[in-house]
Amino acid sequence: MPKLLKRIVFILFGLVIIGFAGMYFMKQNTKKHSPEEIVTHTAKDATFTVFYNRPYKKDREIFGKLVPYNQVWRTGANEATTFTTDKDIFVDGTTLKAGTYTLWTIPNQKSWKVIFNSQEYGWGVNMDGASKRDPAFDALIVEVPTQPLLNIIEQFSIYFENANEFTILYLAWDRTAVAVPIKV
Repeated sequence: MPKLLKRIVFILFGLVIIGFAGMYFMKQNTKKHSPEEIVTHTAKDATFTVFYNRPYKKDREIFGKLVPYNQVWRTGANEATTFTTDKDIFVDGTTLKAGTYTLWTIPNQKSWKVIFNSQEYGWGVNMDGASKRDPAFDALIVEVPTQPLLNIIEQFSIYFENANEFTILYLAWDRTAVAVPIKV
């Protein structure tokens, strides 16, 4: 019996190792198609940091097709996108406390809802593709109009720009951008 037990333990240990190696390989393989990016921006005495994964367009129809309208999107690929602020800020006129939030969006043709959720989630979606976001932890939801772009943005991009007394958080991909006004 001890010999059989040793074999079972050895087989189980081998399966665990293969499982971890497989997950590592899958994660690394997906990163080639949607690489990680960290964007940091300082405005006045506040620092903002966004961690996200940047998928490519690759001749696909993005909004309304790959990213369906009126459905929660993890706002990037792979892990859930995170937004961190080290100071309390005003997002489109509403207070957002200092902290780290997952950033979700609900794209539509004329406007997007941008959602700051206080929970952190590893992967942005479940195995069936459904969002992992729990709306009970939504700290702030703002709706901003879409801005059509003349040029195609091949890779999903998040960036900041200063504009007078505001910092603008831009989300842009394909021929669409949204601008989220932030005031420190």
